[in-house]
Amino acid sequence: MTPSKLLTQKLIYSLLAGAAALSITACTNSNAKDENGQILFESTEIASFNEPWAMTFLPSKSTEALITEKGGKLLLFEDGGKTSEVSGVPEVDYGGQGGLGDIILSPNFVEDSTVYLSWAEAGENDTRGAVVGMAKLNRDGSPKLEDLKIIWSQYPKVKGRGHYSYRLAFSPDSKYLFIGSGERQKFDPSQDMDSNMGKIVRLYPDGSIPKDNPFYTEGNEVRSQIWSLGHRNILGIAFDDNGQLWNHEMGPAHGDEVNLVKSKANYGYPIVSNGDHYDGRDIPDHGEGDGFIAPKVFWNPTLAPSGLIAYNGDMFPEWKGSLILGGLAGQALVRLEIDGEKLTKADEWPMDARIREVEQGPDGALWVLEDGEGAKLRKLTPTE
Repeated sequence: MTPSKLLTQKLIYSLLAGAAALSITACTNSNAKDENGQILFESTEIASFNEPWAMTFLPSKSTEALITEKGGKLLLFEDGGKTSEVSGVPEVDYGGQGGLGDIILSPNFVEDSTVYLSWAEAGENDTRGAVVGMAKLNRDGSPKLEDLKIIWSQYPKVKGRGHYSYRLAFSPDSKYLFIGSGERQKFDPSQDMDSNMGKIVRLYPDGSIPKDNPFYTEGNEVRSQIWSLGHRNILGIAFDDNGQLWNHEMGPAHGDEVNLVKSKANYGYPIVSNGDHYDGRDIPDHGEGDGFIAPKVFWNPTLAPSGLIAYNGDMFPEWKGSLILGGLAGQALVRLEIDGEKLTKADEWPMDARIREVEQGPDGALWVLEDGEGAKLRKLTPTE
């Protein structure tokens, strides 16, 4: 556990237009904005974790959150930096990009104490795949998960340990659970309607399938789950305040993208992409009339996006209605402005570390989790 430590550096954003340079200014006293109107904020180190992957805040008068570590630990983080391990976590297939993944709360968490989590599960003959489960969080005494039940599985299980994705989000009306399901580095499943890999899946909270899903087919459970297709490695999904679903995903070699996700839409992978294969083979770019939905923004060279929120807090009012995400390879925090169905690259702040997760705290502060061993949990607040 790293003691709380106030960093004195103030991170200043620069616009992403073109190849604008990013700057970090060391100062101990500053206004909330500099002379150019750019926002300054402080980064406070709160704690450290071993390969953290996701976090979600609990409804509480104090700051409490659940944090997953890829190796298989679920931790209850409390105000002041104290953490307690939550027991009852399922066995995970740890390795590569797999392990314990996302965690979110039931929309009715105050009443039902239910959490949803994702992880990599081993199968037969050296195969594995992502699964999603629901469980009760019992905080009477030491925290523990009870009545764990798997409600969804990637199909089929395949060899390898990449591109599980397994990000989770509830629709604003709380009626549907959306799951980002990666194509497991197998390319073709993204377009295969008899696989739920390379797809975004839509379910009821209990794991059952809505009959108004766009590809619902009686007797074909996998096809019936699918909401959209042609995705690669989905590491962020979030709804904005207008009820629009956004996702970002890593491109192959470059070509990372953010999509406005719609029912029945095909986003083209691996047939089209703004990146290329790692071995140098070309993938055609998105083009008008190709039958696929092009991303709203993309990065080339790579940002390697991870974590995604639609910010609606009061602490940074200028950012309301924006998407905020982290960059792994880019070692940055990025803000994108939403204007209807349009998306614009707005700001990028250097973080000097791979950013795995981004969350909005109860008071509107931004919280970011770094990636890897000894990764820091940081709280971002405006300078005064």
